[in-house]
Amino acid sequence: MAHPYEQQPEHAFWRQAVAEPAARGIASVDPVVAPAFRIARGQRIATAGSCFAQHVARHLRQAGVVPFVTEDAHTIVPRDVARAFGYGEFSARYGNVYTSRQLLQLMLRAFGEFEPQEPAWRNGEGCWIDPFRPRVHPGGFLTPGELQADRERHFEAVRRLFAQLDVFVFTLGLTETWASRADGAVFPVCPGVLGGEFDAAQYELLNLGVDEVCADMATFVELLGQINPRAKLVLTVSPVPLVATAGERPVMVANSYSKAALRVAAEKLSHAYGHVAYFPSYEIITGGFNQGRYFAPDQRSVTDDGVAHVMHLFLQHYLGIEQSAAAAPEAPRDPMLARLVAVTQAHCDEEALAR
Repeated sequence: MAHPYEQQPEHAFWRQAVAEPAARGIASVDPVVAPAFRIARGQRIATAGSCFAQHVARHLRQAGVVPFVTEDAHTIVPRDVARAFGYGEFSARYGNVYTSRQLLQLMLRAFGEFEPQEPAWRNGEGCWIDPFRPRVHPGGFLTPGELQADRERHFEAVRRLFAQLDVFVFTLGLTETWASRADGAVFPVCPGVLGGEFDAAQYELLNLGVDEVCADMATFVELLGQINPRAKLVLTVSPVPLVATAGERPVMVANSYSKAALRVAAEKLSHAYGHVAYFPSYEIITGGFNQGRYFAPDQRSVTDDGVAHVMHLFLQHYLGIEQSAAAAPEAPRDPMLARLVAVTQAHCDEEALAR
């Protein structure tokens, strides 16, 4: 009698799907099969998420696909200055959106459904920073009013983004987040790191579970569907490990839990909604088949070759664009220049925890 495995395609077997392609070259490994939908070249693709998500917009541009942006700097502003102020990293200047709770909060705040009790923090120089976008204005704002005006422009851009996008690519990054005990508002970085003052009586650490991530994202999906019925979502999980954990477990163990919870949540959501797809960037970067070659010597930063492999498969399967998986830009020979390039490729609020 025939058994179920006899009818399985090659991608169901490790030898055919992983071992043999990897023997020909790690860039040959392709874990993407039958995407839930395709993206037309003219569709509006928006991006958000952790620092790894910043690579999506960069590679889309390199492939000739213009990401959908509703908040951009004036054309006379130099590119490096614009980037320092948070322009061009994502589709709007929301900075790193690490967690499902942070994404849902962004939606609710932009549409006037939630207003946190902490509108601004002081930084070390006495200026004001946005607790929810701590890096978008280097040095801080001179007055709370200036910050609020910038925030209102930002929310208008976010509303247009959600109303007009066709595809939203969101990278889930973390499960740990710091929240206000007063109203539940969550922050991209612990209070006191980039601004404000930490007070254990005022803030608490949350470590979201699978059910909480699913509930946050399900609410977001439903709200987005009401605003924009045609919107589709592509979920990924960031392969970049935690910089640090505020919990009791070692960072390596905390990271394993965090990524596992996010990966399970992404799987459940992609099965629950026909217009939500999962893309395996996490598996491509962390898979044993590449023997750690997609991580830099710090064992955390993803190399250009790794990003190129991920984006090659995304472009191929979702947009029908064939691009070499080895299309990463040549690394600068000058060590100092290489360091500067690495810094400018992805801005991460979380990095401040390592200082």
